[in-house]
Amino acid sequence: MKLPARPAAALSGSAFYQQAAAYTWQQRDSLAVREILSGNVPDFLQKFVAIPVTATNAEGKTIEATFYASPDYVSIGSKQDWARIPLTPMAAQQLADSLGCFLPTRKMVDAIYKQAAIKLEPLPLYALRDSTPTFYHHHLMIEGQRQGRKGLIAGIKKDIVISSKVNRDPRPDRVAIYGWHRTDGKAIQPLYTGHINWYVDYSHGIRLIHRKLKVNGKWMDYTQVLQDPELRQLLCDEEVCDFTAYPY
Repeated sequence: MKLPARPAAALSGSAFYQQAAAYTWQQRDSLAVREILSGNVPDFLQKFVAIPVTATNAEGKTIEATFYASPDYVSIGSKQDWARIPLTPMAAQQLADSLGCFLPTRKMVDAIYKQAAIKLEPLPLYALRDSTPTFYHHHLMIEGQRQGRKGLIAGIKKDIVISSKVNRDPRPDRVAIYGWHRTDGKAIQPLYTGHINWYVDYSHGIRLIHRKLKVNGKWMDYTQVLQDPELRQLLCDEEVCDFTAYPY
């Protein structure tokens, strides 16, 4: 991930949440985007993990591809003091565009879960779900559960995903969410566009995917793959796969 060096005086994860505790969602988003693009991201998040996927073409031949996913959800802070930051799809897309990334599809979330080295049971909360302090509380709960284990992690958040359901929903300004897999591999959250795009709660996570993937040994942009009638099944399991980015 191409980021500047983390500034010496950058906010820690806990300091971010202290500052954002009384913010509106717009202020929280703006602070997070500014901090992340300045390089305030823990080192372990700056290298992608290879995720293999396959599909079968019309002739019955296997197509092989590899996409590259961040090992955890978008976070702010240092190696010693960092925190996962739920964001709106508008802020998530701004980060993705700035960092040469995109947001996953439902099929990709499943593939990441299958490949994950650390699969944790979801930890639902039932009060003050859209409160900024709850976001941080949930992060700390996950860290207690993770117990310092390292590697690609999944099962801890619902992903903000790209989905054709967004531009086909009769209601405007939707966000699509999916995932939060239990350890049996089943997702708690089906693909859902019931929330307006500014709604964010503690369970939402932003997983960045490098926008270039390798298809049969050739580098391709994810938009090329999704627009190809044969190749799109590598990344997308919906009938139509024409929603590639959120407006902001």
